[in-house]
Amino acid sequence: MSAPRADMCPKDDKPEYAFIGRSNVGKSSLINMLCRHKGLAKTSATPGKTLLINHFLINNEWYLVDLPGYGYAKRSKTVANKLEQMIAGYILQRQQLVNTFVLIDVRHEQQKIDREFVDWLGESNVPFAIIFTKADKLGPVKAKSNAAAWMNCLKDRWETLPPYFITSSVKGTGRDDILNYIEEINNTIEK
Repeated sequence: MSAPRADMCPKDDKPEYAFIGRSNVGKSSLINMLCRHKGLAKTSATPGKTLLINHFLINNEWYLVDLPGYGYAKRSKTVANKLEQMIAGYILQRQQLVNTFVLIDVRHEQQKIDREFVDWLGESNVPFAIIFTKADKLGPVKAKSNAAAWMNCLKDRWETLPPYFITSSVKGTGRDDILNYIEEINNTIEK
């Protein structure tokens, strides 16, 4: 199901896990890898394709939610503002949202826009985890050290660091870790 606003999302009470990141971070590829379904989320060479809140029902138990990317410069101010409001509305008001996964390209140093988004989630008390994407482009050792350096930068303002995962959609790296994390949260909710 796709919706332009949080109040138009599915009406049931299944837990929702949102995936968001800067445009071109590999979000659609990651979603397709997690679900083992190549064409589920549409991948594109053009960044900024996702414009709606997209819900995918997984095993009739929980929703994977594909959110539009943030920080895509080639959008008009009006469209960018509308998307920001839609994303903020969903993240802050959606009671079924139990965790937001913020996707970060592991090849790059901490970018201001990612840091601001992560800080905003923390200040808003939104539970989240970080997923570092595209680890296959660096190799396991460099990917691990880049992720650790990125997380280390958070220590200037963060007392407790959020959980993080290192992934490669090409190799399937991190798939089991993320799905196990979701399962743990679902089990906690059921109890």
